Amino acid sequence: MVEHPYIQLSFNKNHVGRVGETRIRLLETVANKGSISAAARATGVTYKTAWDGIDALNNLFDQPLVTTQSGGKKGGGASITEEGKQVIEAFHIIQQETSHFLSALERRLADSKAITLPQVMRSFVMKTSARNALRGKIITIKPGAVNSEVTLRLTAESQLTAMITQQSVDDLQLSIGTEVIALIKSSFVLLAPADNVGKLSTSNQLKGNVTRLQQGAVNSEYVIDLGDGKTITAIISCESEKELGLTVGDPACAIINASHIILAVDS
Repeated sequence: MVEHPYIQLSFNKNHVGRVGETRIRLLETVANKGSISAAARATGVTYKTAWDGIDALNNLFDQPLVTTQSGGKKGGGASITEEGKQVIEAFHIIQQETSHFLSALERRLADSKAITLPQVMRSFVMKTSARNALRGKIITIKPGAVNSEVTLRLTAESQLTAMITQQSVDDLQLSIGTEVIALIKSSFVLLAPADNVGKLSTSNQLKGNVTRLQQGAVNSEYVIDLGDGKTITAIISCESEKELGLTVGDPACAIINASHIILAVDS
């Protein structure tokens, strides 16, 4: 039996590969079940993995794909936004059409005895270990002789400044209004109580509220809600967690050095 090529599509494949079939299935299950915990059980993933997936999806789009509600007699719930429904529909259309294209491409490559399809596709996909992938739009660029300061708007209240080389600005063809994805390792994110940040030289001080806290044996993971469906994750030592005393619901400030941010653009 001849096996036809099947594409496992991921949006933003050159940068983060965050919107793949698994997370689209999670979106669909949230829509059907009405809660993230129920969707996690139905898809066979942990509650934390499901939440991480939803956070990543919301961070990659201008508008949140999933909204959540807390409290009430029956507890909290989750629902898919109109944009979330459109993303699901678009994903399936693109996946179907791309699979047709790959089938035709594979036949042509086989006939011409040229490079094989797996060899072609292998170089097109790259994943990153950076936990935070935040989409924003460039609002200012301050060029320098070697490095340039690029500031992007994340939410109505939050801005993020990255320090990258001028060569990178040119290579990525960055300009005012360009949409970019900021990649930040969670270990590069420092935390402080929102009302006790003090004077710092770093320009990135993103304020929000602690929405989740996952405690471990060595490190603890904080998720900070920045508003507009955007979140940022920080991993700190358990000792630092005890000193901070931050818990779910507390206002907090995420502090990031501009040189610790990588910018990526859609190809």
